Parts: sequence; C-alpha cells; structure tokens
Amino acid sequence: MLELELGQDQGNIIIGIDEAGRAPLAGPVTAGAAWLDHGRLDPALACRINDSKKLSAQLRNTIFEALTDEASACAVVAVGEASVEEIDSINILQASLLAMRRAAEGLIAALGAREPIRSVHTALIDGNQLPKALPCPGRTVVAGDSLSLSIAAASIVAKVTRDRAMAAFAEQFPGYGWERNQGYATPEHRAGIARLGITPLHRRSFRPVREALLLKA
Repeated sequence: MLELELGQDQGNIIIGIDEAGRAPLAGPVTAGAAWLDHGRLDPALACRINDSKKLSAQLRNTIFEALTDEASACAVVAVGEASVEEIDSINILQASLLAMRRAAEGLIAALGAREPIRSVHTALIDGNQLPKALPCPGRTVVAGDSLSLSIAAASIVAKVTRDRAMAAFAEQFPGYGWERNQGYATPEHRAGIARLGITPLHRRSFRPVREALLLKA
C-alpha cells in the first residue's frame, strides 16, 4: 500500500484524491478527498474499499455512509467540484484538476478542524497530472484507485456524491434519465436530448451537445 511506503505508520498524514464525472454530457465534475484513520478503521471495511467502478451501487453507498459516519470517526472526507460553466470555459481536464484542488483544500480544512495535526505529508492524486496550486505536496498515481486505499476511498466519495447530485437534478430536469445514467451519453440520455433539447446543465463544449444545439438552430 502506497500509504505505508510514504510513512503513514510513522505518523505522516497521507490523503487520497480522485474524481468522478469527466465523461458525462451533463452536470459538474466532482472530486473526493479522503484521509483514513487506520487506528479506527474497521479491517472489514478496509477490505471492502476499492475502486468505485468495481463496486455495486449498493456497496458504494454502504461504504460512503461508513466513511462519513461521525460516530465511527474512521475517516475525514471532503468534496470539490467544478461547474458546467467552468468545464466549458477551461476544458474538462483542467476543470477536473480544479475540482481536485478544491477537494484537497476542503479536506485540509476539515482535518484542521477535527484535531491538531501536522501538515499533510503527501496527497496521492489518481492519474498522471497534478492539480495546480495544491495546498500540500502531491504525487500522481496512475490507476491509483487500485493501488491506494485513500484514493479508492476518495473515488467512492466522489462517485456517490455526484450520483446523488445527478439524481436530484433529474427531478428538476426529467426525461433524460440522469437518475440512472448520471449524465453519461447513454441511448436514453441522447433520446432525451433529441426530444427535449439542451438544459443549462449540459456541457456545451462536448461534441454531442454542440451538435444537438446546431440541429436546433
């Protein structure tokens, strides 16, 4: 585990950061950040934490609730996001990195509020690019959600948070199936675009959305 390699067992504070929602045609991109307190983390829970894409929705939700349960205090998590407007303005990659930086800032603030700790030693970032102006030293990890428990936890936090947000947006904009497809370019979502048009939550910089706008022009 990368956390041990970086001295977690010697008291170094290691956090993980991952994002969800780069590919969808609609909605914000969301990043999660997580610090795990291994002294309080239930080993049975640790064994279930994995890349969010490899877990069922039910298991993701169960782990999310455990990670955010204040009574257990086994983790501190935070979320950052970049809006549709930011995605269209600076592109999805830069917006994802911005969301990651915001998640890191939120987690560091939450850690400081919980208890006096030393500064964060390393933020493990899933992928191959570091966000600009990270508030702590960072290290990229390709396929990090399979190599780092903290990144895997962050991936679950990001995925569940975004899925729940898209389900709420689906009530505001029915007919696109966001409660099921989370804004991805599924046949149901594409059919909704063809029938109902584009909403303020659609990413206009994405080709299928641009093409739909041109057809309506």
